[in-house]
Amino acid sequence: MSSLEIGIVGLPNAGKTTLFNALSRAGAPVASFPFTTVEPNVGVVSVPDPRLEKVADLAGCERRYPASVRFVDIAGLVEGASRGEGLGNRFLARIREVDAVVHVVRAFDAPDISHVAGNVDPVRDADLVDNEIRLADLEHLLRLIEKAKRDAKRGDKDSTERLNDLLALEKLVEEGTIDHRDPSVRRLADNFRGEGILSLKPTIIGLNTGENQDAAQFVERMERWAAPRGIPVIPVCAKIEAELAELSPEEALEFERELGIEEESLARVIRAGYDILGLITFFSIDSGECRAWSVRRGTTALKAAGKIHTDFEKGFIKAEVVHYEDFLRCGNFHRARDTGCLLIEGKEYLVQDGDVIHFKFSK
Repeated sequence: MSSLEIGIVGLPNAGKTTLFNALSRAGAPVASFPFTTVEPNVGVVSVPDPRLEKVADLAGCERRYPASVRFVDIAGLVEGASRGEGLGNRFLARIREVDAVVHVVRAFDAPDISHVAGNVDPVRDADLVDNEIRLADLEHLLRLIEKAKRDAKRGDKDSTERLNDLLALEKLVEEGTIDHRDPSVRRLADNFRGEGILSLKPTIIGLNTGENQDAAQFVERMERWAAPRGIPVIPVCAKIEAELAELSPEEALEFERELGIEEESLARVIRAGYDILGLITFFSIDSGECRAWSVRRGTTALKAAGKIHTDFEKGFIKAEVVHYEDFLRCGNFHRARDTGCLLIEGKEYLVQDGDVIHFKFSK
């Protein structure tokens, strides 16, 4: 898997681009009318992980390379997007390409910023976007089901199983009952990954609250809406976060203290993204550099090696593994080997979060 890609979606003027700027520090244009974002804005940011610095310091690595996330600010969706209204076709095509979605929902009132529905109602807005995604999926599933039926008639067992899965998914989409925590839903998501089923995209609600506004009622209502769907809700004031992104680290820290902000939205969104995607991080040390790599939980050492380079996977011999806490105690691979903390693992070893790994491969 390459860099994690997260799409930022929502209705026009929900604050998508403002949040994108806060997360990516990309300085994309923001305006108070719909469809400012036509072509997607893209920003690549480093994943905050203090473990990287600790591992690199102990290993004496001058070069440090964190894992990265690509944020994509996608054009605003409107009612009728599933039929191509507004920028619907472009919206739906782009969202199919991302790994996960931050659905920005507006929870602030501002007379100078228009609202496509005329007033602020986060739950109504979330329902609107959710409904358009469901309608688009039902149309897409209909085509997939018809093809699977034709294949199943030929007696192909795999096609019959695929057809049953598609019919089960169609029922879930029709009923609007998809719970992303459900093991059966996760199985379907794995089976149909890469096939453009929007309802299966891991999703985070970014509830965009206003400055000095009481957002508690909106947060409570949004959490009630999201809970049956297994979707986390992250309240954030995108405007303040975007202003923080323009400051120096020292100025931003002081401003955060004044405002009582304990953690920036970037760290919260990335952590939620890792959680819903089941991602973990391992570290590699080689030739004076330390790198962080993101892989899905359950990834084997062989596939983790291929994440670094295809040659590592093709010529895999073994993986020298030190668990993170052991590495902190030992400080390097030599001491870890002497104290019995260095493990020699084969291709099927399941990488653990925080593992420090050195791969041996044949050239």
